[in-house]
Amino acid sequence: MADRYGRSVHWLRKELRAYELPLVKPEPCAMVAVMDCVFFGRTRGYLVVRDQHRKVNVYWLAIKRETVEEYQCAKDTLEALGFTLKAVVSDGKPGLKRLFVDLPVQMCHYHQVAAIRRYLTMRPRLEAGRELKSLAHGLGDLCEGCFASQLALWHKKWREFIGQKTVNPETGRWHYTHKRLRSAYRSLKTQLPYLYTYKRHPDLGIPNTTNGLEGSFAYLKELVRVHRGMRYDLKRKMIVAILQNRPTNL
Repeated sequence: MADRYGRSVHWLRKELRAYELPLVKPEPCAMVAVMDCVFFGRTRGYLVVRDQHRKVNVYWLAIKRETVEEYQCAKDTLEALGFTLKAVVSDGKPGLKRLFVDLPVQMCHYHQVAAIRRYLTMRPRLEAGRELKSLAHGLGDLCEGCFASQLALWHKKWREFIGQKTVNPETGRWHYTHKRLRSAYRSLKTQLPYLYTYKRHPDLGIPNTTNGLEGSFAYLKELVRVHRGMRYDLKRKMIVAILQNRPTNL
């Protein structure tokens, strides 16, 4: 860039650090909001809200950690700006359902399957785990009634097995023998009312994943990785420029 514009590298760096992006104000509208967070390290991240149908980000905020309070701030800010939320797609963070209790809420299928993998691993050792993992991977192929029925059948088949307890002979205390398997089942059971919201409201065009945001997050992380030697203040401007729906050749 210095050669292209006939300037020194020092001058170019100085100008880039001094430059501040103009504030972009998205046009208020009624929308299906896809919400998720992206982090660059443990304490540097962004909460982003995307208008599913217009394919534009309408809200972004630098955060240190993902909390319900940050989502509350996003909701309040958008409504104050004149936006109307028709439905919300999220990663299923506890507390978000209460925050959007008056709206259709869709739990991201990708995040749900990822949660099951964390509990059961990629290759479950137990037959019950393999069956539950296979059922979870069929979320998008089954209707709500079929999935609920198969989940109930799985629980009926393995109820005694997941109810087994292990007693510590020294303390007399007990714990469930298959805790992670129980947690995987409870995750699906708890999220079930929110896994098929997109099918119950076909007129709203609700996606069943947050992939619309995840794709841009992958691009952001790749840019940050490629520019890993750049100071964070410049990285922040690069990230915000992309979040503001600006074209870039970086």
